[in-house]
Order: sequence, then C-alpha cells, then structure tokens
Amino acid sequence: MSDVVSFEPQCPLPHTQHNSIQLGHGSGGKLTHQLIQDVFYPYFSNPYLSQVHDGALFQIGNEQLVFTTDSYVVRPLFFPGGDIGKLSVFGTVNDLAMGGAKPLYLSCGFILEEGFSIETLSRIVQSMQLAAQSVGVQLVTGDTKVVERGKGDGLYLNTSGIGVCEHRFAICPQSIRTRDQIILSGDIGRHGMAVMAMREGLEFENPLESDCAELWSPVRLLLQAGIEIHCLRDLTRGGLATALVELAETSGNSIEIEEVKIPIESAVQGACEMLGLDPHYVANEGRFIAFVPEQDAERAVAILRQHPCTKDSQIIGRVLEENKQEVVIVNTLGCERLLDRLPGDQLPRIC
Repeated sequence: MSDVVSFEPQCPLPHTQHNSIQLGHGSGGKLTHQLIQDVFYPYFSNPYLSQVHDGALFQIGNEQLVFTTDSYVVRPLFFPGGDIGKLSVFGTVNDLAMGGAKPLYLSCGFILEEGFSIETLSRIVQSMQLAAQSVGVQLVTGDTKVVERGKGDGLYLNTSGIGVCEHRFAICPQSIRTRDQIILSGDIGRHGMAVMAMREGLEFENPLESDCAELWSPVRLLLQAGIEIHCLRDLTRGGLATALVELAETSGNSIEIEEVKIPIESAVQGACEMLGLDPHYVANEGRFIAFVPEQDAERAVAILRQHPCTKDSQIIGRVLEENKQEVVIVNTLGCERLLDRLPGDQLPRIC
C-alpha cells in the first residue's frame, strides 16, 4: 500500500506576520502600517507623531511650523517626467504643502555606492537645484556617505524640510468634519505606471509620463483665496485608496467616493489591466486630495483649475455622518465596495 501524502490547504493571501523586513513593509499598505504601529510607535510615541500627518505641525513662539522628512530609493534613477533628484525635492516640498506650510529650507543626505558615476551624480544634483529654484526653497545643509560596491544600488537620497504656516487653519486629519467634500487634484496612477514601464521595458501606444510636480503653488492659491481647508494629503505610496483609508481611520470618519468621478488616463488604465493592478492603489507624485466644507467646495475646484497641475480637479466624494472609519467606493451601477490597505506591495521602489 502506497504512502498517503498529507494535504494542507494554504491561504493565497500574503502573510502579515514576519520576523524580518520584507519589501511590502515599504509599500504604504498593511505591512507598513503594522511596522509603524508595532515597532516605531511604542518607542517614539508623542503628540506630534499622533497627528499621523505628512509632517509634524508645531509651534515656536508665534510661528506655526511644519517639519518633514522622506527617503527616495526609486529604480530607475531617471524615468519619463523626472528623476530621483527632482522627486526628492518635490516630494518633501509637497509634504510641507500638505500641512499648509510655505516651504523654506531643505536638507539632503546622499548615500552613494562605490563606483557610481560622478557625471550621473552631477545630473541629479543639477535637477535638484532646478527643482528647488522653481519652488523658491534653499538646500541649506546635508551629508554624504559611501557604501561598498554592490551595497547601495547606485544612489539613495533623504531630504528633510521645514516650512511656515501663514494662515489660521489647522490643516490635519483631526480637522476633517462630517459633510466635508473631497477634491481630487487630477488624474491618478501615472507616476507608478511610468516608473514600472521604464523599469520593465514596457512600451505603450500612448507613452506614460510621471506626474511628478510641486504642489505648494496650487495649495497657496486656495489659502490666498481664504478657502477653509480642513485636510490635505498627497497620494504617494499606496495611492488614492490608501490615503483615504488612513484619513478615515485617523479622523474617525466614514468616507464615500464615486468611481466615475476619478480621472484615470486610458494608458494608465490599460497598463493596470495588463499587469493586474488597481490604479486606485498606484503611487502619484503630483496629486493630492483636499477636504473642504461643503459651501467652499465648488469655489475651491474653480480656483484649482486655474493652475496647470490641478486643471482637472473635481469633487470625488464626501465625508459621511456614519462614523465607521471606512471608505466606500460606489461604481457606475451604484454598487458599493470597501477599500482597505493592500496586504502586499503592488509596485516596489517607485519613490
């Protein structure tokens, strides 16, 4: 009689418990959230981290400041619409803008791999200089480290920034209110898909280009017009869906959005369908959502449409009265589904 081979069914979903760091821990999804909650918060917990925002808002004297930091490990270093240098400057400027802060000063840390081309480094530094100049910020301090050949994938960057709030609003997740309207500043998914296409050598009939851009200029237009902004969030790792889930949880509110109102370029939609990706979770580097009172929403959209980067802005949803801390997306047939953090990483190394 032959031996019986035991059969153990296995769950197809990715594991969420790990004893070592996985790529998914950098995705902005469930593993990132778990890492922050289980490892970092128990040791670093304080009122500033509890804001759960793109930067820390704090008071010094009569000034309200925002401080933020970010690291960049994008591969490849150059992609359609940008490069790691431009990305590092605009990414940190955008985090300051999401706190309603005028960007003032940046720092930069360069982690270089032995053998990296100085000519390539010069191109990246020049790109950073042009990006900073376009926003009116200065890089005032920095650091350089070199690791052994094969240990650093060429170049990693870290940038930190500080900005000042020149308004009376508390722009943060805790300011979100019932009946707030949610404005999306433009089409989604282009950055992540442009980087992926470049990395994998994919070619599409309509070439994909990153939306990499600075967001302080359109945010400043809203502030100058006196729009009462409750919260802002740029849609980087994890895309639109993850940003909404984070804000629903942090604010304690439920959110409803309409799928038909979310602009997605046909090239992005086609690429996502081919690769089996959901564009709502694909990273952006020049898009944000704004939560504003119902009475200010239409005027806010009209103001944003005056700026080239936000010319396709529109209202995509609202904050509901039911405080279930969930995000519901309604399709064209009126069917609803819940959005949640992804358990794994759709696109690693895209920022």
